[in-house]
Amino acid sequence: MKLSGLVALAALTQSASAHYIWNTLIAGSTTSSAAIRMPTSNSPVTDVTSPDITCNINTPATATVSVAAGSTIGFDLDNTIYHQGPAAIYLGKAPTTAADWDGSGANWFKIAEWGATFDPFTFTDYNLAQLTTTIPAATPSGDYLVRIEQIGLHVVDAPQWYISCAQITVTGGGSGNPSKVSIPGYVSATDPGLTVDIYDPVPTAYTVPGPAVWSG
Repeated sequence: MKLSGLVALAALTQSASAHYIWNTLIAGSTTSSAAIRMPTSNSPVTDVTSPDITCNINTPATATVSVAAGSTIGFDLDNTIYHQGPAAIYLGKAPTTAADWDGSGANWFKIAEWGATFDPFTFTDYNLAQLTTTIPAATPSGDYLVRIEQIGLHVVDAPQWYISCAQITVTGGGSGNPSKVSIPGYVSATDPGLTVDIYDPVPTAYTVPGPAVWSG
């Protein structure tokens, strides 16, 4: 049953107050806020074609964190994910240094995603405060931006992206060569994973938007 009337109003009120920022990088055994290009507000990005979809509207990071290939990488929140929707972590290979790169160009590849489970239907990242994965061992050494996105699908036909990017240097890497995409450009506004109504009918299948995960 679709949300309507007072129920819909309550849901929209919650969506306005339940915004969040990925404000801590997890890189191996290190945590850092200084490596985050910190979003200037907790409001989401709502246009998948906007340059803001790359790393949000942000302030410059003041550090670049070293982390070995094969180690944990991810992000933490001050609270938990309130909105039903998928999430993913991308790496973007910087042409020069992470600090000097704006994220443009076909340099990005996905290393993790969180989709849906069924019966009952829910997204696997819902109510989590931390999302982490492993940097594939075959990832070439060098400077990268690491990007997290969580897409809130709680308002039909109005997806919301909660995005942060952080600066890292991958060490001890391999010779992998994953297919790469541009952000924006990695997904269309008409992707079924963005236009799906998660209320009625309740989905029985779901594919996370964007490229396939590269595991090395």
